[in-house]
Amino acid sequence: MVLGTFLSAVATIMSMLINLYVWIIVIAALISWVRPDPFNPIVQVLNRLTQPFYAKIRKIIPTTINGIDFSPLIAAVVLKFIDLSLVQILMQYAVRLGI
Repeated sequence: MVLGTFLSAVATIMSMLINLYVWIIVIAALISWVRPDPFNPIVQVLNRLTQPFYAKIRKIIPTTINGIDFSPLIAAVVLKFIDLSLVQILMQYAVRLGI
């Protein structure tokens, strides 16, 4: 019962963090369309949070097609897949342990 509650809490926190990071990706992608000032602290934080993940995706598959970088879209889809599959599996396992 305690383990089920703990796993449920971990799954909930993981889901919240994944959703927060997806929003960070969306905000960074929208800001990149307007040619932001690279010395702006908000832009620097967004780049530091997103660029390492984009670099890992770019190593695996080419993400630029006709000058458009699709790595933010791929990153968001991968994260939502993790949220909707692995986190939900963990949540269901926690529910089974709680019974």
